[in-house]
Amino acid sequence: MRWSGLRLSVTLLTVIPLRDPVTEPSRPTAAAAMAWAPGVGLLLGVIAAAVLVVADHPLGAGPLTAAALAVAALALLTRGLHLDGLADLADGLGSGKPAPVALDIMRRSDIGPFGIVTLVLTLLIQVAALAQAETAGSGRGPAALIAAVVTGRLALTWACRRGVAAARREGLGALVAGTVRPVIPITLTLATVTAAVAAVAVFTTATGEPLGWTLPVAVVAGLAAAFVMQRRSVRRLGGITGDVLGALAEVATTVTLVVAAMGPRVLPRRAGPLPPEAVADAPSDNLRRHVDGTLPVQALEERRV
Repeated sequence: MRWSGLRLSVTLLTVIPLRDPVTEPSRPTAAAAMAWAPGVGLLLGVIAAAVLVVADHPLGAGPLTAAALAVAALALLTRGLHLDGLADLADGLGSGKPAPVALDIMRRSDIGPFGIVTLVLTLLIQVAALAQAETAGSGRGPAALIAAVVTGRLALTWACRRGVAAARREGLGALVAGTVRPVIPITLTLATVTAAVAAVAVFTTATGEPLGWTLPVAVVAGLAAAFVMQRRSVRRLGGITGDVLGALAEVATTVTLVVAAMGPRVLPRRAGPLPPEAVADAPSDNLRRHVDGTLPVQALEERRV
């Protein structure tokens, strides 16, 4: 049962087709799949963070382009299903129609104006926040991305806890709604926040530079935003659907990225002032570049010699 849940979780949340021999998964298997969701998110986050680091540093694409590539990689790894769910939910809730009509709108294959605007703004915010975190240095970009993706999938575990109904009698929502015992998301949340705090402490101790005090706060903020969205969706639609779950993942991911990007930037260290004799002998152009911070002390010393 446990490994069937893992296979189902990977199949539902990624492009990796780990098919289970059983044609129709049971609700216990669905419960295990949702419990595995944060673990699958960790895998996705590590892959996307690798894209971010490689694009920014060895390839020199810059923080903004690297952030865009990382977000695009994440969308490809998830088949864009969460983004599609976000757009569908925006259309359904934005219509202002009763629950049956709103659910019918969400079923449609096309995306309306509410969905398009929500989708574009969400992607822009994700890329901008990730680029800011990457620019801040000290590994904050990869850490923020991994934390955000894990938090987004942890929001799914919370949304499938017992007591949360399904909006329809069929579909993904009906399969997973109310299947997860509350102790599971509570335990996973404590583990995630603890891991974020530990990552900050270990990184700061090992490098002497802060990773970002906002990282554990960002996890809590992301889950809180997803909880508010879930409550709103359940009240309007009568329960959760597959689209609602996708939207919750994107909301939690986005808010986590934004909060994790906050905090002071780690500025590069500049060389100290030159001794008087070095200033006197240094060429005027080099002296100007040193004052501007574009020429290190060693270069001036070499020129003087």
